[in-house]
Amino acid sequence: MKHLDLHISLKHLLINKIKMIGLVFPPNKLLQKLMKTLPSIKWSKEHNMVYIINNEENITQIFDTFRGIAWVDTRLFFTDKVQKRNKELNIDYYRNRKLSEDYRACPESYLLKLELKRYAYNTAKTYISLFEKFINRFYDIPLNDLTENEIRQYLKELNDEKKSNSYIHQAVNSIKFYFEIVLGMPNRFYEIERPRPQSTLPKVLSIEEVTLLINNTNNSKHRCIVSLLYSAGLRRSELLNLKLTDIDSDRMLIHVINTKGNKDRYTLLSKTTLTDLRIYFKEWKPKTFLFEGPIGHKYSPSSVLKIVNKAGEKANIKKRVTPHMLRHSFATHLLENNTDLRYIQSLLGHSSSTTTEIYTQVATKYLQIVKSPLDLIT
Repeated sequence: MKHLDLHISLKHLLINKIKMIGLVFPPNKLLQKLMKTLPSIKWSKEHNMVYIINNEENITQIFDTFRGIAWVDTRLFFTDKVQKRNKELNIDYYRNRKLSEDYRACPESYLLKLELKRYAYNTAKTYISLFEKFINRFYDIPLNDLTENEIRQYLKELNDEKKSNSYIHQAVNSIKFYFEIVLGMPNRFYEIERPRPQSTLPKVLSIEEVTLLINNTNNSKHRCIVSLLYSAGLRRSELLNLKLTDIDSDRMLIHVINTKGNKDRYTLLSKTTLTDLRIYFKEWKPKTFLFEGPIGHKYSPSSVLKIVNKAGEKANIKKRVTPHMLRHSFATHLLENNTDLRYIQSLLGHSSSTTTEIYTQVATKYLQIVKSPLDLIT
């Protein structure tokens, strides 16, 4: 007799400050009988499931007990995601900063795990900041005594403060990182509610507006920055990380290294932009990075934003222009020029085609093909 259509899901629980294994299974007399054979198994009314102590012996016992009887689903129990491509993270600043006595700092175990997992610096900085806001909101409650109740209360407060969906998502991620990664209980807060995703369309410029923007930059350096953001569809961080060796003028490609999602890709090098880059290089003589500050360091994100903003104002473009708007415009104009979505996805470095498909909703060429039903009435 086959029973493998039965399944048991393992979940992480923390009961009386002790790690437990929660077991969720459908009503079945055989499973109920076998559950009783597990060592010191108990029922949690709060979590509505049975549980046993979390240790290697009990995990082995679970697999031995139900082998050939039911499928033991561990997808919410075992995870091991390491950011392999990122360089070693150094966040000693957060260890050495001076804080007031009534401020609860991020625990060392949190900082260490961020370093071991090689999280990107910006991600680590965001996680630390948001997690500290959470734990200081409940300053009088010991860290490991915080529960789903406090998390939900905190998220409600963020929602009442009109924080953005992105902010709330990051706050949840920073909290889950501690309980699920640092304490080693993956998906413990799997059912914590997140904001419903917002469906917003990207803001784009027309080709005429892009031309005006480029022509209203102050110098060759600024011109190349704006041109590259648009002609290669680069994110601002990708532009700032470009090195001289990433420009392949023989193949007319730009090598974008270690981008979002820890991926490399190639994107287009425009002939017009290459001409501008050669003029810029002779004038500014960068040493390592394609765009450098006064003392040879990488150019700053805020400087790029100011360059794009000022060029937009000088060009008398009514909407506020941002670096990412140029990336959106790159994708939209390619689509309007009949470029296959799969190629656009590759050039942008999107993992999912669904992300790229949003540009079909702002490509005016395709919208103009569709006629309003009113215009069909004769």
